[in-house]
Amino acid sequence: MKKVINALMTLRHRRCDDDMQGWFDEVLAWRQRHLSDKQFTLVLAFFVGVFAAIAAYILHSLIHIIQGLVMRGIQVESYNWLYLVLPVVGIWLTMLFVRYVVRDNISHGITRILYAISSKRSRLARHNCWSSVVASAITIGFGGSVGAEAPIVLTGSSIASNLGQKFRMNNKTLMLLVGCGAAAAIAGIFKAPIAGLVFTIEVLMIDLTMASISPILIACVTATCFTYVLVGEDKLFTFQMSHPWMVERVPSNILLGVFCGMVSLYFIRMMTACEGVFGKMGSPYAKLAFGGVILSTLIFLFPSLYGEGYSSINILLGGGAQADWSRIMENSMFYGGGTYMLLLYVAGVILTKCFATASTNGGGGCGGTFAPSLFIGAFAGFFFARLWNIYDVGPIFPEENAALLGMAGVMSGVMHAPLTGVFLIAELTAGYDLFMPLMIVSVCAYLTILAFEPHSIYGMRLARQGKLITHHTDRSVLTLMTLDSVIERDFVAVDKDMELVQLVHALSKSHSSLLPVLDAAGNLLGEIELDRLRHIVFRTELYHHFRVAQLMSPPVTTLRLGDPMEDVMEAFDKYNARQLPVMDEENHLYGYISRAKLLSQYRKMVADMSND
Repeated sequence: MKKVINALMTLRHRRCDDDMQGWFDEVLAWRQRHLSDKQFTLVLAFFVGVFAAIAAYILHSLIHIIQGLVMRGIQVESYNWLYLVLPVVGIWLTMLFVRYVVRDNISHGITRILYAISSKRSRLARHNCWSSVVASAITIGFGGSVGAEAPIVLTGSSIASNLGQKFRMNNKTLMLLVGCGAAAAIAGIFKAPIAGLVFTIEVLMIDLTMASISPILIACVTATCFTYVLVGEDKLFTFQMSHPWMVERVPSNILLGVFCGMVSLYFIRMMTACEGVFGKMGSPYAKLAFGGVILSTLIFLFPSLYGEGYSSINILLGGGAQADWSRIMENSMFYGGGTYMLLLYVAGVILTKCFATASTNGGGGCGGTFAPSLFIGAFAGFFFARLWNIYDVGPIFPEENAALLGMAGVMSGVMHAPLTGVFLIAELTAGYDLFMPLMIVSVCAYLTILAFEPHSIYGMRLARQGKLITHHTDRSVLTLMTLDSVIERDFVAVDKDMELVQLVHALSKSHSSLLPVLDAAGNLLGEIELDRLRHIVFRTELYHHFRVAQLMSPPVTTLRLGDPMEDVMEAFDKYNARQLPVMDEENHLYGYISRAKLLSQYRKMVADMSND
C-alpha cells in the first residue's frame, strides 16, 4: 500500500512539473510573438533592479540583527574581550555553512562574475542568488572585517544570469544582464544609480553602447527607487559641507591622490600575499585557527576593524575636533589619548586592515574588498590631512573633506576605477561641491597605482590566466573564445611503421591534409603533410620502399587545452602554420586547430559584439 501511495505522489509531482513547464512554454511563446529581444531585455532589467534592491535590504537587515544581538550591553570605555571570540565564531559558522550547505566556492564575488563572463558564457550557479547573502551576513554580523558589497554584486548578477537563462536569452544578452545585476546591486546598496552604471563599465568591462545603456540605467534607477521605499532617505554616510573647496588646495589634493595610490598598492600587495599564505594551507581548520587568531587580535587592538566599519567612517566624516575624532578609539587601549595617540591609532588601522580582511576570507569567512577600500580610504585621507595641518604645510586641509576624498582615491586605486570613485562618493554623501577635488584625487591615485599594477584587485587573478575581459574588442573576443569550440577531433592517425601504400590509403579517408603519427599510447611522434608527399605519392613503384617514420616531420609547436586564445593566435602568427596540434593534460593528442576555422569564428564573434 505504501508503495502505491508513493507512486501516486510521484506521478502527481510529475504532472505538476509538466503543467508548470507547459505554462512557462506558453509564456515564452507569447513573449516571442509580442516582444523583441531588446524590449524583453528592458523588462528583465526592471525585475533585476527590484530583486537586487530586495537582496541588499535583506543582507543589511540580517547584519544589523546579528550585530545587535552579539554586541548588546558592551561598554565603550573598557576593553571588550568578546572581540577575541565573536569574529572566530562567525568565520567558523560561515565555513560550516559553505562546506556542508552550499558545497561550492563563493569567495571573491566580483572576480567570480568576471570569470563567469569570460569563461562560462555569463552563467552563474543558482545558489549564488542566496548563498552569498547568508554567508556574508554571518561573517560580517559577528565582526568579520569585510564588506557586504561584493556578495550583493554577486547575488544581483546571479539573479540576472539565472533570469536570462530561464528565458533562454543568448550569450550576449546574458552578459548584459549580468552587468545589469551588478549595477543594480551597487545602485541599491548606496542609492547611487550613476555609480552603478559606471562601476559596470569600469570594473566588469561591459561596453557602454546604445543597446546596453538603457537596460543598465533601468536596473540602476529601479534598484535605487526600491531601496528608498524599503529603507527611507537615510544614507550610509553623513557628510555636511562646511569647508568649500579652494583652488589653493590643488597641491594638497594631488599629494593626497599620490598617497592614496600608494596605500592602494600596499592594500593590493598585502592582500595578495596573505591570500597566498592561506592558499598553501590544506586543512580548513588550520585556516580557521590561523585566520581567527590574527583577526580577533587585530580587532581587539583596533576595534574599528570590527565589521564593515561604516560607523568609524561616519565619525571621520562628521567630526570637526579632537573630541569627535577620538570616538573611533572607543573600546581600545588608545581610548582617551591625545592627538598623537589618535594618529598612531589611525596609522595602525591603515596598516592592519588588509590583514584583517584577508584573515576573514582566508579563514573561511565570506565578504568583499569594496567596503574595506572605502574604509581604509577614509582613514588614509584623515591621516594625511591631520599631519598636513599639524605641521602647517600649506592652506588648512579640512579633515572631514580629506576623509571623503580619501575614500574616492583608495577605491579608485584598488579597483582601477576613477570614475566609480568620483560618482560613488559624490552620490553617497551629496558632496557634489567637491567634484573637482574628487576628480583630482581619484585620477592621481589611479595614475600612481597604474605604474605598479596594470590590473585591479578583482582582475589581476584572471589577467594572469589570460581570462580577463577588456574594452579592447579583439582581446575580449579572444578571451571569450574557447579551444573546445574550434578543435577538430576527426583526425586520421597513422603508425610510424606503416608503408607508403598504407599511408596513401589513410590519406584517402582523411578530410585534412595533415595526419598525426601516434604510438600505441597516443603520444604524438610527428606529422605527415600531404604537400611534402606530392613528388612520391603518385609513384606506385615506391609504395613499398618508404615508411611513415621516413616521411614524417616534427610539429612546429604544440598547444595545450588550457592555453589562452591570445597565445594560440600568437603561435599561428609566429610559425605561419595552417594547423596546430592540441595536447591534453597527459600530453596525448586531443585534436587539431585550423587557422581557417579559428579566424572564421573570430570574425563572427567580432561582428556579433559590434552589432548593437
